[in-house]
Amino acid sequence: MRHGNKINKLSRTASHRRALLSNMATALITNKRIFTTLAKAKALRGYVEPLLTKSKTDTITNRRVVFSYLQDKEAIKELFGNISNKIANRPGGYTRVLQAENRMGDNAEMAMIELVDFNDIYTKPSKAAEAPAKKTRRGKTKAAASADESAEPEVKKPRAKKSAPKAETATEETTEE
Repeated sequence: MRHGNKINKLSRTASHRRALLSNMATALITNKRIFTTLAKAKALRGYVEPLLTKSKTDTITNRRVVFSYLQDKEAIKELFGNISNKIANRPGGYTRVLQAENRMGDNAEMAMIELVDFNDIYTKPSKAAEAPAKKTRRGKTKAAASADESAEPEVKKPRAKKSAPKAETATEETTEE
């Protein structure tokens, strides 16, 4: 019985499982989204979330601990640089697992695992971007109005008088027949 055993062994030895999760975590950090089987995605979530939590405090000790798991300098730079800035205010739940269609060859359950803050579809825009720009009396935004004032004034050209479209009605009658 599996009482208290929370680790999914994924039908691999311990060293193979460690290498698999390390490579998948590196791919997730560099690409922000990967497709894999559902079991591997759930196992990866438990592996990568503590590493993301450690990246929130940028110390040499935390960098060394995370490097011992990932073994990739470029992934460490990305994690402690770009990713840690985005997840700084989030108290947890850095990844999202979305179930996809089953794989064609063996009908395995597939899933997409992604970093939550890097998906523009599901995340709400910030309040600064959400607020609409104020409009002037003439219907322009303030930024566009100030740009128009700084530009050279346009010289108005006289408009041509509109004539009755007699030629168009003759062509319409011929096309209807």
